[in-house]
Amino acid sequence: MSHPILITGGAQRVGLHCAKRLLEDGHEVIISYRRERESLTELRALGIRTLQADFASTAGIMAFIDSLHRETQGLRAIVHNASTWLAETRGEEAASFQQLFSVHMLAPYLINLHCSDLLSGTGLRDIVHISDDVTRKGSAKHTAYCASKAGLESLTLSFAERLAPRIKVNGIAPALLMFNEHDSPAYREQALAKSALGIEPGPEPFYQALRSLLDNPYLTGTTLHLNGGRHVH
Repeated sequence: MSHPILITGGAQRVGLHCAKRLLEDGHEVIISYRRERESLTELRALGIRTLQADFASTAGIMAFIDSLHRETQGLRAIVHNASTWLAETRGEEAASFQQLFSVHMLAPYLINLHCSDLLSGTGLRDIVHISDDVTRKGSAKHTAYCASKAGLESLTLSFAERLAPRIKVNGIAPALLMFNEHDSPAYREQALAKSALGIEPGPEPFYQALRSLLDNPYLTGTTLHLNGGRHVH
């Protein structure tokens, strides 16, 4: 019996692409989503199961964990893709940091602890944390965001040791993959200039990186930096 792959934050952008591609490759898929979107109608029509979740609070995380256990008796993998981006507005720094910590670190931490029992059975089992390439150098403008993503990479190392050899735990730290519609030409030019390859690759290279982690039986505790050569440029 095959078990589904869970993708948190799978209703848009890279998560949405990966949900569809995994389905095309023969996997059952469950996604979490924070709010209703048009894309969810398409996903449900394809047979992808959807669970509402708000990872901004401990109560919301635990409610999702309960609903996941009701939804399935097993998982092939958990992909922690849910993410948020908040400005560090003066006077609201603490609230922003707490929300970033909750989504990027507390949710993966609690889900790993309380749902690793679902990653049972024979064959490969995986947890994949989605970090950010910005953790390589830090960020003066988005310090809290960067710190929470760096903490997620630390969780990758800790859970890789904690859950071995039954479950592999790895990460992906992407840089620019897809622009937003409102991004200006000047911003796009500046962003592309940061990498050696200088392209907007789209979501497919991310999916290729995810599949390489899921398919490799001898890789754990590793974070792949998918950055187009930013570190050498």
